[in-house]
Amino acid sequence: MKPTREGWRRLGVLATTFLMIIGYRSPALGYRPFISTDAAVADPQEMEVELGYFALERTDKENNFIIPQIVMNYGITRDWEVVGEFRLEKPPAGAVKLVSPGLFLKGVLREGVLQRQGGVSVALEVGPLLPSTASEQNGFGFEGIGILSGEVRRFTYHVNVGGGVDRQQINPFFLWGVIGEISLLPSLRLVGEVSGESIKEKIPDNSVLLGVIWQPPSSSVLLDAGIRKSISAGAPDWQFTTGLTWSFSSLAFANTLIGGGTP
Repeated sequence: MKPTREGWRRLGVLATTFLMIIGYRSPALGYRPFISTDAAVADPQEMEVELGYFALERTDKENNFIIPQIVMNYGITRDWEVVGEFRLEKPPAGAVKLVSPGLFLKGVLREGVLQRQGGVSVALEVGPLLPSTASEQNGFGFEGIGILSGEVRRFTYHVNVGGGVDRQQINPFFLWGVIGEISLLPSLRLVGEVSGESIKEKIPDNSVLLGVIWQPPSSSVLLDAGIRKSISAGAPDWQFTTGLTWSFSSLAFANTLIGGGTP
């Protein structure tokens, strides 16, 4: 059966949209494959998508697949953005579950190196933790994180400190993380992270990450890969993750979808 004219039109829109997303030039600020984040936000009316298209957690000789993990950032003003995130998990036995959904407001309180200014960048991210389909995450919680980003020569660092209350029993928790990255080549960065989470009456979830981030020349797409190892009994023994981040103008995206303009 041959595609109809409407079918070809839809196919053309999808292809154009895909090319626009991949090729539209804008700053890519995503912070995959980290647990922590940086003191930067998306530009106004810019959409940034972080997609973890494959992750594997191994704990006590059991594998848990995460396909996918998605974080979406939308710039609402010069120094503020809205952040939404969730992930799908497939345990060794059982159905796929939607876990760790959240909706946050992130703002830059002090512009610094990440905004092409002098000194450190300081930001705050706060918002509710939403209920999920996992039994241990069936309520509401809250999370707030303070973020500091700086640079020493070719070395960039990001420090996160925060906390909140969890979704199930309103238990308080404490979060911390330190990211370090250094440029090996103009398009390749070696990255590392040490991070942790401590919840009342639970074993701390602390881990260390080693990974790489590659941005093809003249592209707004970043590709990442990393290996994470537990440094406390509460974290998965090993985690392997790959993903990508891209950003695009929401106005150009909408115009492309409705056929009223070009990116």
